[in-house]
Amino acid sequence: MDFRSDTVTRPTQAMRDAMANAAVGDDVYGDDPTINELENWVAQRHGFEAALFTTSGTQANLLGLMSHCERGDEYLCGQQAHNYRYEAGGAAVLGSIQPQPVMNEPDGTLCFKKLASVIKPDDFHFARTKLLSLENTINGKVLPLEYLAQAREFVNQYGLKLHLDGARVYNAAVALDVDIKEIAQHFDTMTICLSKGLCAPVGSLLLGDKETIAKARRIRKMLGGAMRQVGILGAAGKLALTEQVTRLKDDHKNAKKLAQGLSLLPGFNVNSELVQTNIVFAKLDHSINIDAVTEQLEQQGILVSPSNPVRFVTHKDISSSDIDTLLEKLTSLL
Repeated sequence: MDFRSDTVTRPTQAMRDAMANAAVGDDVYGDDPTINELENWVAQRHGFEAALFTTSGTQANLLGLMSHCERGDEYLCGQQAHNYRYEAGGAAVLGSIQPQPVMNEPDGTLCFKKLASVIKPDDFHFARTKLLSLENTINGKVLPLEYLAQAREFVNQYGLKLHLDGARVYNAAVALDVDIKEIAQHFDTMTICLSKGLCAPVGSLLLGDKETIAKARRIRKMLGGAMRQVGILGAAGKLALTEQVTRLKDDHKNAKKLAQGLSLLPGFNVNSELVQTNIVFAKLDHSINIDAVTEQLEQQGILVSPSNPVRFVTHKDISSSDIDTLLEKLTSLL
């Protein structure tokens, strides 16, 4: 049982079969029929002109940032943003793009007044502010549709582009019980990760207009991300988006159950009412040695990240009975 992340999901048997039988060609020549069909279908499905298959969410985000921003430009984001904190500074190192983070609000949103205050004036002393990047979900929290509409109005007011790190955007759509286009419609570009809760083994997508995606495709080549018979991966990606989305409800239900169970344990502080999707955070009292706890859990075949707060993530390969087992083991250890 692996509660560390939804990146640990294994592909379904249907995905394995599709990968084994995928029609393939050389994607650098544009000849891979499976990846061409996936990119065209994904673009249409989400209301964009074009899409690009990439190796990872980190690469998809970087391509999005570098397609919107030139050297010396700046993008706005949250302090908790994955493309600011957890992607090795790629935008700055590889794109010479300056991040301008602001503190996330408790609900994961960014305050528009704070964002407006850090937009640079048109002066050669400053980096040029070009883009606002949001993340949905962020730490399991869902950005409201009303907020997304306000973000669109904000960037229009200041002449910026709007990018979505949508690594778990389908978790957001399922939690809101809306079609994915209700979220996608507000953004100039967005990413979708196929290898988290949607269970594909590899891959993310970048979506945007034709000009932006053409630029991103060139940058992908520059970064070594162009691939050959990548339809083998694309076949699994198509099934991720057609067969795994509705199942995310189970992950959310299991996360709520886990949060409620953890809240009853001594030394575990969890507000289950704040759990919206598949991520649960538990703040631990100082009396708990999380390193010792995770080591003992691992000996019993249960993987948890040793941190405080502890992040538990539910996914396809975590069942309701697995949660019962985890809670039983934690009760015994504590």
